[in-house]
Amino acid sequence: MTLLLKQGKKIIESQIIPLVPVRGAVVFPYTEVALTFGRAKSVTAVEAASKKDNLICLVTQKRSQINNPTEDDLYQVGTLAKLIRLFPSEEAVNALIKGIGRVRIEAFVQDEPFFQVKIKPMPEMVVKDDDTRALAQYLKRSFKRAVNLGKSVDLMAVMRLIGADISPNELVDQVASVLEIETKEKQELLELVSVRKRMEKVAEYLSHEIKVLKLEQSISSKTKDKFDKSVREAMLRERKKIIEKELGEEDGDDQEIKELKTKIKAAKMPVKVTKKAKKELSRLMRLPAYHPEKGYIRTYLDLLVELPWSKSSPNQADIAEAVKILDADHYGLEKIKERIAEYLAVMKLKEKSVTEEVGEKRKKEKRKEAGGPTILCFVGPPGVGKTSIGKSIARSLDREFVRMSLGGIRDEAEIRGHRRTYVGAMPGRIIQGIKNAGTNNPVFMLDEIDKVGTDFRGDPSAALLEALDPEQNFEFSDHYLEVPFDLSKVMFITTANVLDTIPPALRDRMEVIRFPGYTEDEKFYIAKRFLWKKQLRFNGLGEKDVSIDGSVLREIINRYTREAGVRELERNLATICRKLARRVAENKNAPRVVKIARLQRFLGPPKFSPVLAEKSDEIGIATGLAYTQTGGDILFIEVALMPGKGSLLLTGKLGKVMKESCKAAFSYIRSRWEKLGLDKDFYQNLDIHIHVPEGAIAKDGPSAGIAIASALYSAFSRRPIHREIGMTGEVTLRGQVLEIGGIKEKVIAAHRAGLKKVILPKDNRKDLVDVPKKVKKDIEFVYVNSVDEVFKLALKDAESKQ
Repeated sequence: MTLLLKQGKKIIESQIIPLVPVRGAVVFPYTEVALTFGRAKSVTAVEAASKKDNLICLVTQKRSQINNPTEDDLYQVGTLAKLIRLFPSEEAVNALIKGIGRVRIEAFVQDEPFFQVKIKPMPEMVVKDDDTRALAQYLKRSFKRAVNLGKSVDLMAVMRLIGADISPNELVDQVASVLEIETKEKQELLELVSVRKRMEKVAEYLSHEIKVLKLEQSISSKTKDKFDKSVREAMLRERKKIIEKELGEEDGDDQEIKELKTKIKAAKMPVKVTKKAKKELSRLMRLPAYHPEKGYIRTYLDLLVELPWSKSSPNQADIAEAVKILDADHYGLEKIKERIAEYLAVMKLKEKSVTEEVGEKRKKEKRKEAGGPTILCFVGPPGVGKTSIGKSIARSLDREFVRMSLGGIRDEAEIRGHRRTYVGAMPGRIIQGIKNAGTNNPVFMLDEIDKVGTDFRGDPSAALLEALDPEQNFEFSDHYLEVPFDLSKVMFITTANVLDTIPPALRDRMEVIRFPGYTEDEKFYIAKRFLWKKQLRFNGLGEKDVSIDGSVLREIINRYTREAGVRELERNLATICRKLARRVAENKNAPRVVKIARLQRFLGPPKFSPVLAEKSDEIGIATGLAYTQTGGDILFIEVALMPGKGSLLLTGKLGKVMKESCKAAFSYIRSRWEKLGLDKDFYQNLDIHIHVPEGAIAKDGPSAGIAIASALYSAFSRRPIHREIGMTGEVTLRGQVLEIGGIKEKVIAAHRAGLKKVILPKDNRKDLVDVPKKVKKDIEFVYVNSVDEVFKLALKDAESKQ
């Protein structure tokens, strides 16, 4: 092993020489580089070195953005270099410099007017063995391969590197100086004194660079081939056109342009749209065959001519026939069916008034004056038939049906489309739906409109404002079309589970039709007439093969499902049919009739217990009526009194509004203590605990107010509450009973639970119109204005306690 650090043949000892910081580069020994020195300190240091022995120390800065580096900003290892030639200028000094050897800075001798440092040579460790010679040969071959792949290197450097008499340490430094790596990585190579390790590291970097060069060459080759192919195809097409023209087989336009001209004439588009289409067609004809915009224009014209600008379904639907179809598809929903019949009648009269007008212009004006059809919004819990009735409406009107789900949409472009300047632009989903329907007056259902989102891409609900406004949607603007499209003939129907999340401006444009939850009897008839037969067909069974008892259907409705709609009911019937189908397929004896005794074999144990009225009159327990997404239900309000300090404890997963009802009811009793026959300090030594059972289920709303007040007064007065009385109504601090909602569902729940009397606010008398006659016959209804009236009706006398 030998230690080398030479300047020519003379060993350089430790000495003090000028230092110049270098930004963004590393100078290696055995390399010649041209550097420009512009900073005052650097220029002074170079001039000082040129007056002495032309020796200078070049050290790389750690951060290149620093203009006036200090000792801490410089690496400790640099390169001793010799100034070969200087080229002074007005603002800087250009110099040709040759690296001599690696040095380490031992100390900074001076900072001004330039750096001077004491350096110590770093001897290089060179082991001349077979491994070193093999690495040297590998570096030469790899470097030559990189140059052949297009690496940019000075020709003289290439000649020196592939020479036969170059030493390993000179070879590795020369290659390291031209590597495409970070400055930090080059500095690490400079600091390696072991030539063997330095060669291995440089070989690794060079291999990676060769892979990158190969990939670049491959991409360049593919791009060139593709471009050559496009040019060749364009030349052949032009030659083909010239030959066809000479033979008289073409009049100058290719077949595609002719087809588009024919389609534009046949599309019967409005005048403005026709003008736009012809303009775009003219642009298409002028563009060369290989022009990138040609495909975009062709796609745009294809959409324009395919849209049903003047194609409509006939408006001759028979009202009686339409109602018959709706009755066949859906049981109940009388208000909705009545609204559809009204829509048909209005549509016929409008069409008649437009037809009587003379002249196309006057007809168009009359149609605009009449406005488009009313936008309907079906609101109700899941599974009550909102979406399916849309299909039935389309069938009853003999129109095309288009369904668009808005759930989760957050991009405004989904509604209005993208502008054609974007790559991959397309029209909005409304225009796409109209195109797919093939007519300009389909039944268009916008499903789940309450679940539209908003983010940085815009507000889709705001984009719907124009489409769902009968006063302005005759000129709906889609960004991709760039021309207005008439949506006034489209019958838009939207669906939602709740109205709260729909923006007020959008809600104001729609007529809301509420879908109530089905009653037990309605579910029974739907299951018997529709669902059971449907599942028999789906599972390969015939109606004559298997039947089901009515008691089984009612048991499934009451004990296996708890929902406003019928989806879970249908799933249970599907389970029964699948199990029967398996027995038939395995040639086992399948029952001809599904009876209640076999129900648990098919569906397992019941999932829900029936909620029934209490068995005896109790103190501090009132029966309230609730409205949930699964329909009506009864709930028990329990009050317990304990020794304490008058605090009020509320449990049962109560919502904010229901907690406020509890406080209002308690405050009312405290304020009326004398009239209610209670002691002045009746509550001060007691803690009051109000609990609503089934604590895992969230409960909210003001309608349990009078039930809470009754349970509290019962507990304080020790008077029982009639177990067969249910009550609902909001209570105020003055003792008034206010109107509430969900009367139909609540009354049906009371009937199901076996209650005989229901106390309602007087203002809710009108809502009993929707309650089934059978239910109204079995229940006595009492209407009240004040809480005092409720106490007289609901509470028994103290002497009748059990």
